[in-house]
Amino acid sequence: MSFQISVQPSGRSFTADNNETLLAAGIRQGIGLPYGCKDGACGSCKCKKISGTVVHGPHQAKALSDEEEALGLVLTCCATAQSDVVLESKQVTAEGGLPVKKMPVRVVSLEKKSHDVIVMKLQLPANDVMKFHAGQYIEFLLRDGSRRSYSMAKAPHTLEVTPPTVELHIRHMPGGKFTDPVFTTMKEKDILRAEGPYGSFYLREDSDKPIVLLASGTGFAPIKALIEHMQHRGITRPATLYWGGRRPADLYMADWMEARLAEMPNLRYVPVISNAEVEDQWNGRTGFVHQTVLQDFPDLSGYQVYACGAPIVVDSAKRDYVAQGGLPEEEFYADSFTSEADKAKV
Repeated sequence: MSFQISVQPSGRSFTADNNETLLAAGIRQGIGLPYGCKDGACGSCKCKKISGTVVHGPHQAKALSDEEEALGLVLTCCATAQSDVVLESKQVTAEGGLPVKKMPVRVVSLEKKSHDVIVMKLQLPANDVMKFHAGQYIEFLLRDGSRRSYSMAKAPHTLEVTPPTVELHIRHMPGGKFTDPVFTTMKEKDILRAEGPYGSFYLREDSDKPIVLLASGTGFAPIKALIEHMQHRGITRPATLYWGGRRPADLYMADWMEARLAEMPNLRYVPVISNAEVEDQWNGRTGFVHQTVLQDFPDLSGYQVYACGAPIVVDSAKRDYVAQGGLPEEEFYADSFTSEADKAKV
């Protein structure tokens, strides 16, 4: 049985079978619903149900609490329709989502940037180049059927060269089904299977609000893509990047950022270290990176925030920026890097 799903205020609509999630149905039909992990762990897909009935599958309480569900909020990544449904999601526009493709990709290079971060460059098929928004991610399709997601760290205009390549920032997770081979046995010219683009994390260009960019660890990858896109498009909205790590070495492409500062006068960069050691000789900002933003911007009511990285950082930022900084909740855009361990908590 199929049901009609309508999304306000955009007026977009699509059909959903009663055995597929609202998000899966939306992606299949090119509707740009917001989402992140697709596994009920991050809460990025949460939106308001105006009418209709849905049933939720397993999910984490931090993504959708019982109280929120009682108020009519829905996690589209794990909700199935039991009737026609009307949703409210201001992030959905009249534009359709970009088509998702499965493709072989070839490893071009593996460059170790720190003790636990490798920058991987992948060659995409040249005859059917994937279209994507800066900030979106791809998924690797592993032999056992599992998937691993990584944000693309380059803007889409960079695919105009031949051969087209994308860049990923891979953090080693000891024992990781994908990252262990990346750091040990994977080599140049290896062929992998990938699918994308996915995600609703990209720059909203219909606004002229100043921007706060917030990254922890390899959350810098999609932020890097956004900065490249802004530079390419000549976007001059004031933007400040706060990039947090435990030690200075965790800011593994600080030299790239410094080079952008010289080219983009409206861009600022604030590195923040939480656990500096004496031998680091760190003289910069210290503490929790999301709190550093509020020290500098106590009033966020006129800003947009784009946050990426560890779920604890993203969740804390959204809570505090809305409650303390007055940030409109709909102006917080996030890509929460939920690991398989995070998803297992569902």
